[in-house]
Amino acid sequence: MSDRTEDRSDRRGRRRTTGVAGTAAFDRTRSYRRLVNPYEPLRVFSNDQVAAMHEAALSILENQGMRVLSEPARRRYEAAGAAVNEETMMVRLDRGLVIEALATTPKGFTLHGRDSSRDQPMSGSHVSFACTSGPPNIMDVEGGRRAGTFADFTNLMKLCQNYEVIQVLGGGVEPQDVPVNVRHLETTRVMVNMTDKIPLVYARGTGQINDNFEMIRMAYGLTDEEFRSRAYATGVINTNSPLQLDIPMAEGLIDFALWGQPTIITPFTLAGAMAPVTIAGALTLAHAEALASITLTQIARKGAPVIYGSFTSNVDMRSGAPAFGTPEYAKAAFGAGQMARHLGLPWRSSNATASNAPDAQAAYESQMSLWGALMGGCNFILHAAGWLEGGLSTSYEKFILDIEMLQMFAETFQPVSADPADLAVEAIAEVGPSGHFFGCNHTMERYRSAFYAPLVSDWSNYGQWTDAGALTATERAQKIWRDSLAQYVAPERDPAIVESIDAYVARRTEEGGAYPVS
Repeated sequence: MSDRTEDRSDRRGRRRTTGVAGTAAFDRTRSYRRLVNPYEPLRVFSNDQVAAMHEAALSILENQGMRVLSEPARRRYEAAGAAVNEETMMVRLDRGLVIEALATTPKGFTLHGRDSSRDQPMSGSHVSFACTSGPPNIMDVEGGRRAGTFADFTNLMKLCQNYEVIQVLGGGVEPQDVPVNVRHLETTRVMVNMTDKIPLVYARGTGQINDNFEMIRMAYGLTDEEFRSRAYATGVINTNSPLQLDIPMAEGLIDFALWGQPTIITPFTLAGAMAPVTIAGALTLAHAEALASITLTQIARKGAPVIYGSFTSNVDMRSGAPAFGTPEYAKAAFGAGQMARHLGLPWRSSNATASNAPDAQAAYESQMSLWGALMGGCNFILHAAGWLEGGLSTSYEKFILDIEMLQMFAETFQPVSADPADLAVEAIAEVGPSGHFFGCNHTMERYRSAFYAPLVSDWSNYGQWTDAGALTATERAQKIWRDSLAQYVAPERDPAIVESIDAYVARRTEEGGAYPVS
């Protein structure tokens, strides 16, 4: 028994260092760099119902329209043939205009990394995970809940670099100790200098977008023309449901399209609050808002890539508070995936929970969210690791707990071999009745790589667990994220490129940076 325990402990130890400094020769997580979901997406609507919802969304845009607060965006819509009422700022889109835009929207594309092993296809059954993006607060079990800092943002980018199952970066947390006019400069510099993964940047005005894309272009060593010709970064566009597109989001759609970079167009529809109380109604509204936004990207630049985003859930009808990871959230995800596939576009969903702590509620709501997204055929999951408190906080411990869940899904996606040797007929004969397979040749040849070994889970018996301190999963996660930060090693970077980016940040800071628009 002691030999088996030693083998299992050794296997766990190697697993916990995979993806960070000190990685053992056996690196199971290398296969997490580019994931493919082998399962057929689940459906909640019939094809006829999906078509009816699409037709209803087109009717909403034709008869009601979308309020667009940006004057330049309204001018572009009008020049393309939309009916614009300047007094109300309502833009009504003929279905022919929408259909024409959909015809030029790419049905898939690739987000390109600094080297090709980091490329992420956005099409078919490919799946990519990005960490939580945008919460103003950070949380850990020792320090509690507090305003996010630049040090926290940097830590989260290091953690993203350390775990292969995170393929795309997110905003992590808002570093509130950095002024808003230069915050984008400092955060983008961290992303391109301290990781080699695909950056996600915010649409907070043309000035900030131009700075972000210029720094990413420099980091990749590309000309302007090369950068605009392929997708190297992405960003989220949220509509203001119901039926409103504000200034930074409308202009972000235009700016990203002109740069040739994909937008993740995501109406945030909470059924019973800013969307109809029915799932079908909420998805129809979200679909209309997505269609209006997609149309603007194609007006700005035909062929601009987009990701069809969904973030539809329900509210607690007793309090009005948002609820996530609910049965309705999962069914809405299945339906949103169907709407995206109806258009032939890649689809984004999220890993979300309303829990205020990295506890059991956070785990089961996140698991429900992930099941809804991944079993619904999602291509891109934002907020995949770290989300807490309905998106108001990022938690270090929740980040690690989410990494465990993401890795388990990644393992579930791996092919299962059934070759003759896998059928183990000889091993069954070797062991015979009432025997065990621990020491047989078939097991000894495969045990090191046969099973997923957990990052967080503790499979020891009660006595061993008690002797080791009786730590909960959350407490174990605390130690893991701290150890992971200590093991971080920056990817190799060209010193000349780092110097040029530093000089750009210094110059733009001296010039005053760029303030967000509102």
